[in-house]
Amino acid sequence: MADPAVIADPDLYRKTTKSQSELNELVTKFREWKKAHAELVGARQMVDESDPDLRSMAEAEILRLEPELAQFEEELRVMLLPKDPNDEKDVILEIRKGAGGDEASLFAGEVFRMYTRYAEEQGWKVEVTSASESSVGGLNEVIAMVSGHRVYSRLKYESGVHRVQRVPATETQGRVHTSTITVVVMPEADEVDVKIEEKDIRIDTFCSSGPGGQSVNTTYSAVRITHLPTNTVVSCQDEKSQIKNRAKAMQVLRSRLYQMELEKQQAAIGAERKSMVGTGDRSEKIRTYNFPQNRLTDHRIGLTLHQLDLIMEGRLQSVIDALTAHYQAPDRAA
Repeated sequence: MADPAVIADPDLYRKTTKSQSELNELVTKFREWKKAHAELVGARQMVDESDPDLRSMAEAEILRLEPELAQFEEELRVMLLPKDPNDEKDVILEIRKGAGGDEASLFAGEVFRMYTRYAEEQGWKVEVTSASESSVGGLNEVIAMVSGHRVYSRLKYESGVHRVQRVPATETQGRVHTSTITVVVMPEADEVDVKIEEKDIRIDTFCSSGPGGQSVNTTYSAVRITHLPTNTVVSCQDEKSQIKNRAKAMQVLRSRLYQMELEKQQAAIGAERKSMVGTGDRSEKIRTYNFPQNRLTDHRIGLTLHQLDLIMEGRLQSVIDALTAHYQAPDRAA
């Protein structure tokens, strides 16, 4: 990192810094393992001491250190697995209502709030690029950028159809209704990942709609970018500045094009975005949120937690840890 050639190249310096951060985590974990291993060797040698108190202390230390050492070894095995090159990236988070009308839009708003609160706990930054509110106060669609430390590594298993089961506020007979939303998590693409030619895009400006005051609603600050080869359209009207809206829209466009390339590469193993998200139909789901039973079930790994109230407040870590442990298990990676 002190090499002048590295310092002079911003892209190379950024990549080198990320590599150093990854290695630091690995080195720190190895040092913890090394210390525990040395203590365990010492404790096993003390078992042969003639002093009964020393033998008792040694046996207690062995009982403590053996599972600790096994845990360190498991963590090191996972850390030494081949890395997803996107794990360090920031993400574009897209949430849309599926089946269920107004109830689906209300749930879309609540799930976005859940992710926002989780992001706050992680020290991440969330910037809304565009949002479409429903007439009942929910969200028909929201697109946001989430940036911070290893965001994609934590959120990459969230893509798919999320199903909610509960009694809507408008239900007079107390019947449980089922609605769905779709969630897509895409790694944010840098300019070095996706090159977009000026001739391949069309940029339109228009007056923003929604909150923001007179200046937002009367100036042509909103931006719509169309990528002509793929007919991909991205709009951004969150900022008052047309320049800022254009920059954000270009970020989202790059990420969508990058995602398309990833889908092509991963099609053989069924990781396309369409297979993750499907049509939003009730029968397609990765997770169910059952409010009457305070239950969350992730159908991919058979996980059931009866703490939905806490999860909806952003306490997602137990779910994310379970998914990560399942998909990064050494036998699966092999």
